[in-house]
Amino acid sequence: MKARRFVLWFFLVVAVLASCAGGSTSGKKEKALGVEEHFELAYRAADRGNLDEAIAEYKEVLRLDPKNANAHLNLGIVYGRRGSWKEETAEYKKAISIDPKLAAAYFNLGVAYGEQGDLKEATANYQKAVQIHPGYVEAHNNLGNLYFRQGKYEDALSEYKKTVEIKSDYARGYYNLGNVYRQEKKLDEAIEAFKRAVEINPKYGDAHYHLALIYFEQKEYDVAVKYCDQAVKTGANVDPRFLERLKPYR
Repeated sequence: MKARRFVLWFFLVVAVLASCAGGSTSGKKEKALGVEEHFELAYRAADRGNLDEAIAEYKEVLRLDPKNANAHLNLGIVYGRRGSWKEETAEYKKAISIDPKLAAAYFNLGVAYGEQGDLKEATANYQKAVQIHPGYVEAHNNLGNLYFRQGKYEDALSEYKKTVEIKSDYARGYYNLGNVYRQEKKLDEAIEAFKRAVEINPKYGDAHYHLALIYFEQKEYDVAVKYCDQAVKTGANVDPRFLERLKPYR
């Protein structure tokens, strides 16, 4: 249930298209073209994994257009990929100071604080992100993850339910729902959620594995073997001790 930064590249694409509109509208046409070109170069460099070049290009965008919130956002993402946490969070905060309604900046701040173990700040930023953008699936999911880590299962359940209400084919949301239901010993609901996850994504190994564990607990060994085999095929991390316990039922 960890936050996944690759999801955030969606905002990079949006930012490329909106780079001029996101900054100041005054100035010469040449300046606007220069900003757009440097933004594109930065995006492509980051996509190639050339982080130093991406940083240099985003800084050039900001030299030409200091009020470009999207450039600060994307620069923060690049710093995050490089492991420069202080620079990363500073850029997100600059983006927010320019555009207080930039939900992606709050989301990324939530990810950054969560990775540092600051659950209070992470929670506050995810909450701000979904306040601005109620349909922000990943923000609801990550907020649910934080609640789950703190044992706030009802709050986690509420957030995970929102993810699948917003996006009905969101396999991760159903998987996370299954985890909450299993934690609360609501095994029928857990089975239903995990099955929905593997219906959406048949290669969801962890969901197969959890189904195997539940069916084993319920002494439905043939079904447990079936789901365990699927988990192994997908490369899920299956406990070797569980495989040993299944051997008599094969």
